[in-house]
Amino acid sequence: MAASNREIDMYRLIFGLIFLPFVAQAQVSVETLDELASEVQPQVVDWRRWFHENPELSNREFNTSARVAEILTEMGLEPQTGIAHTGVVAIIEGGKPGPLVAIRADMDGLPVVEETGLPFASKAVGEYNGQEVGVMHACGHDSHMAMVLGAAEVLNSIRDELPGSVMLIFQPAEESAPAGEEGGAELMLKEGLFDEQKPEAVFGIHVGINQPGGKFAVRAGPMLAAVDSFTINVIGKQTHGARPWNGIDPIVVASQIVLGLQTIASRQVDVTEAPSIVTVGRIAGGIRNNVIPDQVEMEGTIRTFNEEMRQQIHMRIERTARLIAESAGAEIKFELEYGYPATINDPGLTERMLPTLQRVAGADGLVSVNPQTVAEDFSFFADEVPGFYVFLGNGEPGVDPNTIPSNHSPLFNMYEPSMEQGVRALSQLAYDYLQSEAED
Repeated sequence: MAASNREIDMYRLIFGLIFLPFVAQAQVSVETLDELASEVQPQVVDWRRWFHENPELSNREFNTSARVAEILTEMGLEPQTGIAHTGVVAIIEGGKPGPLVAIRADMDGLPVVEETGLPFASKAVGEYNGQEVGVMHACGHDSHMAMVLGAAEVLNSIRDELPGSVMLIFQPAEESAPAGEEGGAELMLKEGLFDEQKPEAVFGIHVGINQPGGKFAVRAGPMLAAVDSFTINVIGKQTHGARPWNGIDPIVVASQIVLGLQTIASRQVDVTEAPSIVTVGRIAGGIRNNVIPDQVEMEGTIRTFNEEMRQQIHMRIERTARLIAESAGAEIKFELEYGYPATINDPGLTERMLPTLQRVAGADGLVSVNPQTVAEDFSFFADEVPGFYVFLGNGEPGVDPNTIPSNHSPLFNMYEPSMEQGVRALSQLAYDYLQSEAED
């Protein structure tokens, strides 16, 4: 007996309910994502070369910002501009419901005169501390922007199958804002970047940092240091250099303070808990060989990986300097300027995403790394939501990274084929996170 139309409709409903979960969980294959990354690679190289040839200093990334927005608009996205002066943000809205994740790139160059000899080498100039300087992408931010744009192209091309959305963050002033200005990740957050739409996780890649060419390096927990700076003015009493007992010599006191500060990391805090560094990088005082001056000024940097230890070291620097000065009858004026907090790779997120990174890297393409004493203001984003920050070696594979120019060198360069690895990593980290949420 033939089934009635009502029975056929019922069978269709039951069949649909049975297979609906399988339809909802359908995935875009890794092979498809890899193929899309390969297809966009020539464009990624072109983007990187344009950014490299046209660098701009922190909070002055006007042409860079306009170019990023133009590229995102050509993809069919609707970028927001003018965030934290020159920042750009766009969201790829997925075709399926799901959470929001973020991918971040930094945009600013450095006051460095380029010496690479590349055909697309920078000839740009800018103003830094009141001086005209050369400007160069000597830290790889040109590659960061190009790789995030490449990942955007990959993810945007599968947006109908994307189980969630991706926020693209192009951040100005990572190398720190000019004196007297705010900028960078901290200002983007202050202006409400995450207020209306807060991602569940944020991903980022930094090229270089003396890692093997084409390989990824990562660790859970502290990845990059917090950075703060201090100024100590030692106030003595001026006198003739031949009669030091008639005055208070701030040069001798300053010398004792420099040595005393080195006991903080080695003797005053628990070295087994986390490493720390206190460095005096500038000391100035005196105008003549036989005149003991009345003041000496010193400046230094502090690197820490633990917030409690960070606060302890701040206190101990001031106390050590003050007590040494008092022992000689001198005084100090102490100023502390907070910089970036430590960049922490969220342990849970790191464990969750390592299989993705390992798959992209290949059998021997993923290495563990010790905490790095350089700093990054990606840390502000990672303080707000779980973060996962990765290094990608910038040199040619197989070449000792210690033999090639490092970040901030006028000879720094990127082995461009490795950027495809970066595009694959960023796009697949975002996709795998969203897909795993859809399956939970």
